[in-house]
Amino acid sequence: MELELLAPAGSPEALDAAMGEGADAVYLGLKDFNARMRSANFTYSQFEGALNSLHRMGRKLYVTVNTVFEQREADRVYQLLKYLAGLGPDGILVQDFGIIAMARDNFPSLKLHASTQMNVASARGVNLLSKYGFSRAVLARELSLDEVRDIRANTNMELEVFVHGALCVSVSGLCLFSSYLGGKSANRGMCTQACRRFYNAYKGKNLEDTEGENGGYYFSPADLELIEQLPSLARAGVNSFKIEGRMKSAEYVGIVVSAYRMVIDNMDAGEEKLRKAISDARAILKNDFARSKTVYLVNASENEKQNGIDWLNPKQNGGTGIALGKLLRVRGRDEKRMGLIQAGIVVPSQGDSIRLHKADDSGRLSHKISAVEVSPNGERWISIPEDFEPGDAIYLIQTKAMTKRYPPVIRGEPSGHSPGRERAPPPKAEWLKKKNVNVQAGTQSRGKKGKTKQADFPAGLYAMVSRIEDLYILQSSRPVKAILPYSQKLAKRLSGNGEQRPPFPANDIIISLDPFFPQGKDKELDEAIPALIEKGYTHFIVNNLGHFSFFRQRKDAALIAGPWLYTFNAWAWDCISGCGAYYCVTPFENNRQNLERTFPLEGQEPFRRSRVFVTIFARPSLFRIRQDLGAFYNFENFTGSRDEAFRLVSAPEGNFVFPWEAFSIVDKIPFLQEAAFSRFIIDLSSSPLKKAEYRTIMEAVNRVRPLSGTNRFNWKNGFYNVQTTSSP
Repeated sequence: MELELLAPAGSPEALDAAMGEGADAVYLGLKDFNARMRSANFTYSQFEGALNSLHRMGRKLYVTVNTVFEQREADRVYQLLKYLAGLGPDGILVQDFGIIAMARDNFPSLKLHASTQMNVASARGVNLLSKYGFSRAVLARELSLDEVRDIRANTNMELEVFVHGALCVSVSGLCLFSSYLGGKSANRGMCTQACRRFYNAYKGKNLEDTEGENGGYYFSPADLELIEQLPSLARAGVNSFKIEGRMKSAEYVGIVVSAYRMVIDNMDAGEEKLRKAISDARAILKNDFARSKTVYLVNASENEKQNGIDWLNPKQNGGTGIALGKLLRVRGRDEKRMGLIQAGIVVPSQGDSIRLHKADDSGRLSHKISAVEVSPNGERWISIPEDFEPGDAIYLIQTKAMTKRYPPVIRGEPSGHSPGRERAPPPKAEWLKKKNVNVQAGTQSRGKKGKTKQADFPAGLYAMVSRIEDLYILQSSRPVKAILPYSQKLAKRLSGNGEQRPPFPANDIIISLDPFFPQGKDKELDEAIPALIEKGYTHFIVNNLGHFSFFRQRKDAALIAGPWLYTFNAWAWDCISGCGAYYCVTPFENNRQNLERTFPLEGQEPFRRSRVFVTIFARPSLFRIRQDLGAFYNFENFTGSRDEAFRLVSAPEGNFVFPWEAFSIVDKIPFLQEAAFSRFIIDLSSSPLKKAEYRTIMEAVNRVRPLSGTNRFNWKNGFYNVQTTSSP
């Protein structure tokens, strides 16, 4: 099997370095709709030149279109896809189901690769993508080697895995942290890396209990380095080894590519030569100026047994490079602003690159030193950018001496193509045809027992709680149906015969499946879901693409597409509903304007809004970690530098971070009803339910009053817009 070494190209210089050191392919982003909006990215002419040059060289180029898009952006997405289809890159990486539908309906020549942001972690998910014309899946980074091997055994699609670079502490594609703190969504390529900030931890049950208060960089992971695991990954059936780093320098890209090229080229050279190649490659990677290294979860059980959780170190901040201490004094302004640095073993020089971190973690910036002054008493002053003051930290991230010049890849004139101005055609609404939907009546064909699927989810208020015991509290103000998050424990209790029956009948309970569906959970769900259906629990919220395959032959189950499937546009809904969902829950990050645009009242399907559930209260999971940190971090609450407060909750499925301050629009129900939305969810599943909290929420609902101590999340202002000067 031919192995591909895939390198990042955040700039033309990084592209030169990747090709100069022997990468087989690169991935890059254009100016819009890619998950690294803060990198330089490529202009259209640069992209065209790169594509032409790489194809002449026999190399490949993949384009990242891996963010979600709002309904108002559909025309621009359509224009970009048409532009790419006309040029023929070797693949486009996508996250949004809307891009899948738009490409399938209009540009079938585009080769689709599933981005890691799509959270594909199972063979079921991979195989469903293959039916949509995908040729490759970038697997979630939280998988073990055994799970990767098992996925390969159950699919023929090309598999790509990350082998080097920065890690996200959150499970791939399931992070709302940056978005919750200011609308800068990871799903939109605007992540502010809030997880890498300094936090104060509290061992007590609440924030007033300061016993054991301590601070650290609790959620800033080490960098991935799988150089020693390459042979095992190759034997497991991985086709492409991917290096992270579109925000990194050309020098970084060159160093890392050269190391991995060395190992791949010696893969079949015999055990002794391979061992030497790995040893030499590790020596090269010591000069990448990155964070400490980890194999993460690839050898999860073995690694944890030997090293504990080696990928988190609260004492080490999230900066890359060699620490140079803190700024001691500053003087001057603008281009002449200088900073006095501490004396140390490493002495930066003119032309070196540094990274500065604000002491309160409010900002970080890379800077090339343009001037160095040494006073008679030996004090060393270096040029620094504006807005940095004494106490801010400095890291050396690149030295001028390491700079290596590579032959330029981009040559010749661009082709002259550019995105046009066409309007995006509407989705083809294949789901209407497949499900025999009566558009005027708003009903569907009848199921086995003669009951319409529309009637299975009546209009009204739905409540989600974390435990069966909490259902008793819901009886005081009974919702239309109750929602319970799936767990192995819950499945055994509901499908067993010995446990006390819940106070809600099976038909009034909806099971919400976990959005992270790794290959290791396949057997469990394959047994649990039929057992639940057999007991009458036929209503499910699906939150992962792989979930749909469990219901392919189940005509007796009714499915709702959950908020983690990100229906931010009509094309996404068309794609997801085609998989078998009858309803959807609008994403937590959504805003009212986009919701109404996505599901218009006028047009072909006037009843579409009756198929939408709107969450009106929640403390959503801001990020989740696929490892139990309970024994590693002995605290439950933590706060940031801007008075934000969060809870760290341990569970068998991993760790979850929830905000203390809830999102609430309970007072907006009448306005939503006037706009023809009729199904609402109160999500109380972040912790065991208390009677007083439920009573307070329901009083606010009944009296149409705002809830104190809550926020609107993105509901009013929407996503942060890079073209504006202030965030929402």
